[in-house]
Amino acid sequence: MYKITVGDTTKEYHEGTRIIEIAKEFQPKDEYPYILCEYNNKLKELNSVLTEDGTIKFINTSDKNGRKAYRRSVILLLQKAIYDLYKDFQYDVQVLRSIDNGYFCQLVKRNIDEKESCVIESTEEFVENVEKRMREIVELDLPIEKVVMKTKEAKKLFHSMDMPEKETLLKYRTSSNINVYRLGECYDYFYGFMAPSTRHLEVFKLIKFNEGFVVQFPGRFTSEIRTFNPSIKLCNQYASATTWARSIGVETVGALNDSIVRGDGHDIILISEAYMEKQIGDIANAISENRSKKFIMIAGPSSSGKTTFSHKLSTQLKGLGLKPHPIPLDDYYVDRDKIPLDEFGEKDFECVEGIDIELFNSDMLKLLEGERVLLPTFNFKTGKREYNNKYLQLGEEDVLVIEGIHGLNDKLSHSLPKESKYKIYISALTQLAIDEHNPLSTADVRLIRRIVRDSRTRGTSAQGTLAMWNSVRRGETKNIFTFQEEADFVINSALIYELSVLKVYALPQLYAVDSSSPEYIEANRLIKLLEYFMPLPSDDVPNTSILREFIGGGVYKV
Repeated sequence: MYKITVGDTTKEYHEGTRIIEIAKEFQPKDEYPYILCEYNNKLKELNSVLTEDGTIKFINTSDKNGRKAYRRSVILLLQKAIYDLYKDFQYDVQVLRSIDNGYFCQLVKRNIDEKESCVIESTEEFVENVEKRMREIVELDLPIEKVVMKTKEAKKLFHSMDMPEKETLLKYRTSSNINVYRLGECYDYFYGFMAPSTRHLEVFKLIKFNEGFVVQFPGRFTSEIRTFNPSIKLCNQYASATTWARSIGVETVGALNDSIVRGDGHDIILISEAYMEKQIGDIANAISENRSKKFIMIAGPSSSGKTTFSHKLSTQLKGLGLKPHPIPLDDYYVDRDKIPLDEFGEKDFECVEGIDIELFNSDMLKLLEGERVLLPTFNFKTGKREYNNKYLQLGEEDVLVIEGIHGLNDKLSHSLPKESKYKIYISALTQLAIDEHNPLSTADVRLIRRIVRDSRTRGTSAQGTLAMWNSVRRGETKNIFTFQEEADFVINSALIYELSVLKVYALPQLYAVDSSSPEYIEANRLIKLLEYFMPLPSDDVPNTSILREFIGGGVYKV
């Protein structure tokens, strides 16, 4: 018998009891079903069995790990529905990227003889038929079974199922066994845990979008599907990045690993950096052609590379005859003792009210009118604004490069004429996928960037960075993502090779996270993600690269 504590209740259960049986005892009737659990500070699937005394915390989709498991499980459900309806046509689905609380997918038709596939445009009829079949499978309450297989056997399985990206990914797995999931006749390999059965997957919606379709998922605190409202500018940027990745033959982690093993890592770095420079050059040319706009407002989420991008853009602008001047919005912070509090009673350093909006607008208007202005500098040690003889006056060729998380919010620059501003949104919109059915999270890429940078520049442990990440993400949703569609330009700072470089820096930090800490589960998840990547030395990363903002060795002061 094992003593198991759930909340304030401790009970005894027989050895071998499945956790899902305990979940049924504690499942509130008015809440969305439990999908995973934490068993002694380790994530476990509900079909797992008891192996020791301990504490269990049940998880639904209000928890990010629950949401991830839900999404993965719905994708397997999607594959099963397509198989049931179209198996004679050899159709498959590619899950390309996140989009407005869902995944954008494309239908592909395999040509086994020529080892190629082509995209088939999804029709409204196809989308309706697949969604209907998915709901029928939910009602059947089919089990999602975990099958432990030898890695070499799994590679043979996925080869027979014509999943080349998954087969290539597993080529670099060092473990002898892996977990494969089965739903009826459908087998797949997923990065993370799964729901116990299709009954847990009642809330989803399919929508035709562009040449493919979107699978929508429930939100964090609701079991409802919100109205589909994608950022078209981000979608276009994603599409461009995906097309570019396809053109160089590096769309998945397995393809990247193949390139590194062949000795092509140096070329991949140079090609990626060239693609980045072209993006920045295109923006600089557009700005140069309309010199009446004096304010270049740059915003983006944490670890998107805003600072290095602003320097690189300034360099390009100088090459076109302009005189850019950096203005960090941080210099307009109100004194630390005047920072507003958030709903938890903590100082909210990321709210727009933390900026002295009126002083910023006053200074910018004076500059726009040709006046000589004494600009502030914020002293982060004293928590106060200072004036250190930093004067500026704008001439005909001068422009201001203003960088900060509120750059796109018109509340910040409310008195500046709209025609005087360029707005640029930057984010790491990774064009790489783990394999056919597992997209790579852009937030994970930014988190790994931040772990590496925080350790190097602030002495913050990975555990410390992970502890604050949820708060950072809440601030991004509130203060940044809301305004991204207002940007004149969207710049993608993701580098297709970067996780292979960051791996070397991040893994020691992640392994140091205490196994008893709340951050251990997330650290372990990121370790498993990085294990998919072959390492790539940083020697060939240019000292002007955005990646240098995080790993060090760059020429820019960041």
